[in-house]
Amino acid sequence: MNMVSSDHHHTFATRIFSDVAGDITIVVDGEPFLLHKFPLVQRSGKIRKLVAEAKDSDLSKLELVNIPAGPQTFELAMKFCYGMNFQITTANIAQLRCMAEFLEMTEDYREDNLIARTELYLDDVVLQSLEHSVEVLTACESLIPMAEDVGLVDRCVEAIAMNASKEQLVSGLSRLECEDRSTELKSGCLDWWIDDLSVLRIDFYDRVIRSMGRAGVRPHSITMSLMHYAQSSLKGIEKSQLWSSAKTKPSPGTRENDQRLVLETLVGLFPAEKCSSIPLSFLFGMLRIAAMVDAAIACRLELERWISFRLEMVSLDDLLIPSLQVGDSLFDVDTVHRILVNFLQREEEENEACGYESDVLGSPCHSSLLKVGRLIESYLAEIAPDPYLSLQKFSAMIEILPDDSRVIDDGLYRAIDIYLKAHPMLTEHESKKLCKFIDCQKLSQEAGNHATQNDRLPLQMTVRVLYCEQLRLKNAVSGSSGDAFFSQKISSGIPSAPMSPRDNYASLRRENRELKSEISRMRVRLSELEKEQMFMKEGMMHKSGITRTLFTSISRGFGRIGMSNGQAGGKKQKSGRKSRGLEGKTGRSRRYSASS
Repeated sequence: MNMVSSDHHHTFATRIFSDVAGDITIVVDGEPFLLHKFPLVQRSGKIRKLVAEAKDSDLSKLELVNIPAGPQTFELAMKFCYGMNFQITTANIAQLRCMAEFLEMTEDYREDNLIARTELYLDDVVLQSLEHSVEVLTACESLIPMAEDVGLVDRCVEAIAMNASKEQLVSGLSRLECEDRSTELKSGCLDWWIDDLSVLRIDFYDRVIRSMGRAGVRPHSITMSLMHYAQSSLKGIEKSQLWSSAKTKPSPGTRENDQRLVLETLVGLFPAEKCSSIPLSFLFGMLRIAAMVDAAIACRLELERWISFRLEMVSLDDLLIPSLQVGDSLFDVDTVHRILVNFLQREEEENEACGYESDVLGSPCHSSLLKVGRLIESYLAEIAPDPYLSLQKFSAMIEILPDDSRVIDDGLYRAIDIYLKAHPMLTEHESKKLCKFIDCQKLSQEAGNHATQNDRLPLQMTVRVLYCEQLRLKNAVSGSSGDAFFSQKISSGIPSAPMSPRDNYASLRRENRELKSEISRMRVRLSELEKEQMFMKEGMMHKSGITRTLFTSISRGFGRIGMSNGQAGGKKQKSGRKSRGLEGKTGRSRRYSASS
């Protein structure tokens, strides 16, 4: 069968057979085909109806519009009508199935028609293989809506999911073998179909992943597929966009708009349950891209929620998210603030579920809170030098952290000191407001010494530090070491008025947290005192050893004036005590360098 091209006018080329002239010309997408009515009306119900409904009984030309496939597929369908041989493959099966549906080539007009042939090939070849199903599903992208109408898309989607589930069962043994191998070998043990799915359009990929979830495919495999699809689809975003001074919303049809659709779809496909298999670096990367492509607020909040599940495992570099808003601070503090709020809310819910055990010192909940507290202190110190960081945002990050998230306030003091140094234009009132977050009782001796000599601090803050240092020295000398604090806390726990069981429980929990924090501070202080005591003992042993050696040497040389030597030894011991006092004083006067 010959297809007549618009640039060929040879009369011999206008016939399908060299000896029988055609009696009808069918035009498909501007391409004319000189054919014969008889073999066509026997196979195609559509052509039969068009010929029968024509007003001219001697119809010689027919134009087909809205055809689902191009002239090449129509030529294959015509070959089938004429009984000519051609090969059905995975490359043309989707087009042939849609063309057969368009031409109504059903069993009503002829047995073993083209629809039946294509359906047989789909069932026996395509749908039995995940790879073939993906190839056919990709071909369906240009055949919508006909491919949807014939159910080709749904069947390929379900076939991919079922074959992936079967593959999962078959490869179970090999996966176990991979667990004992090195990282390089493990990369080859990943599900091979993950790479195949990355060629799908995002709407088809969405349907495939959801079908896989229903078919029981492992969440880890789905997560790996999501990550691979994101890495292959969200390319081309230049890093320079992170620091672009002007940010405009993407217009419809642009690549940035397509990337936004991809990102929002992928986030919506994350497993419903908490899954630790999603790397934090991937989540932060998606969060950065979400800001760059102006993704929906719901999408960003979902990413922030996932990050908050494991905030205690986040690194400082992950939190340093560049801000894209013009005139704002260098880093996106608002996003980190929301992540922290999510974490604290989840901690509160878990504490209520666990009850009293969650407040025990060293419990997993409290350990996570302490890790996050140290992380946020480091984050505050990192963003504090930013001259565009407002006092409101900086204070909000400090204020939201509970007191029991910090055993000592040295890190917080350092961050506030850096902020005061980078923002010399703060008023006295603003400086006082910022320094109120520092608990002077939770400063180490080294930090306290630095604070007393820090001229950037308000005078009121310096006085508070000096008072706490005096109180600490008094307690160390008297050996009370915070007993008064305990008695005060215990006495304050007695309610002065009747309380409901819920309020009473909340009050006891607060008291327990305060006592727990005080125990931690006492441990830190005890460690400091032990170090000082050890240092003083070493000095005393060293001085007494020198005195004993000198005394022996003098006694041997001048035995006759032993009394004089005894007096000289007493003077030497006094000198040693004086020297030890100066040494101890020098050790305590070491300065704490918070910022340069």
